Parts: sequence; structure tokens; C-alpha cells
Amino acid sequence: MNTLQHTLRANRGFILFLLGLALFRTAVADWNPIPSASMRPTLLEGDVVLVNRLAYALKLPLTDIVLLRLSEPQRGDVVTFSSPAGGTRLIKRIVGLPGDRIAMRGDVLLLNGQPVGLDGPQTRGETVAPGWVVDAVRATERLEGRPHAVQFLPPLRARRDVAETTVPPGHYFMLGDNRDNSEDSRVIGTVPRELLIGRAHRVLVSADWLGEDGWRMAPRFGRWVTAIR
Repeated sequence: MNTLQHTLRANRGFILFLLGLALFRTAVADWNPIPSASMRPTLLEGDVVLVNRLAYALKLPLTDIVLLRLSEPQRGDVVTFSSPAGGTRLIKRIVGLPGDRIAMRGDVLLLNGQPVGLDGPQTRGETVAPGWVVDAVRATERLEGRPHAVQFLPPLRARRDVAETTVPPGHYFMLGDNRDNSEDSRVIGTVPRELLIGRAHRVLVSADWLGEDGWRMAPRFGRWVTAIR
């Protein structure tokens, strides 16, 4: 016991630093690695994004208990949240606010009965698995003055048509920018506000770790410290 007490006293500064860092990450700001392709081309596997946990609310650390609301989530925000279907941490884009009517027809998102414009579609090869390249269509989606890139994978054509649904009070409709390769509100349902973790607003660092052999590590310096649109 004396040895343990001596060790704790000797390392008190480092222990306090770790506790402070943990509280900072759970209450103020966090960084989130991107493990999947669901937000391509906006976010790539190997990106590490900075998440502002105070963007919408001050929460009791290590809980979803909201102590103070700070601002309202906006359409077009890229957010991290706990999935209502299992609790997995996900990162998607808010496309529907409480009371919005959301539907999809083919490649087009309908917001309150009006199609959201898609500009400049271009086709390019996209690797969806080692050795498997498909034709992908990329375009700019104009979501109420928040233009951002989206991607469609015609060979997959997943969940292109979604019947109109009204977002319940206190909930948000999420979509991945990679529309045919994303587990979002089309699968998990709308997301209650208390499950929002924070807004992702910047890529901190990025490295390409996918190659033809399934593994490669090459820094993408051009993506370091870049704003997320």
C-alpha cells in the first residue's frame, strides 16, 4: 500500500494531466478517426477530424446529460453521434431538422417537397475494396447555401428511393455523403438531439492506409488542417 501511495504521489502531475485530458475530450473537444468510406469524398478513411463537443450543448462529462444548450444544429453540419441502433459512434451530415419532410427519389434528396440541386456530376473510378473498382458519380449538392460533395455508386444502387418521412421533434435526419455506402437514417432512423456528440469542423491529419495489398501508410499532407464543408 505504501508503495502504491508513493507511486501515485510521484506521478501525481502526470495522472492529473491524463484526467484533465480525458475530461477535455469528453466535454470540450475530441478527435475522431474515420474508419469507413461512408462520408466519401468529403472525408476519407485515414482522416482524423476535430470535433467540437461544445457546438450544441454542454454535457455532464461521460454522459449524454445536457446541462446547457448552446446552439441549434443546422442543415449541412457534419456531426458525430451515438447511433440509436446500438450506440456505435457515427459521423454523418444533417440533412433534416425537426419538422422537415425528407424523401429520396433516385439520386435526388427532397427537402419539404423540393428537390435539392445537384451540380456538375462527373464519373470517376472508385475503389470499394482491394482490387474492386467501380464507376462512381460525384456531384455538388446544394443544401440551402451549404454546397458539399456527394458520391453515388451506380453498380450498388443502395436505398435510392426513400418514402417521405417527417422528422420528429428533437430529432435529426442524417445522411452519409457516400449515398450508396452509408448506414445512416435510412437504416438507423432519425437521431435524437441528446445523442449528438459534436460538430466535426476540420481535418487535423490524414494518411492513406489503403492500397492494392490492403495496407499502405502515406501521409496526405494536402488534407492536414483543412476545413470540412
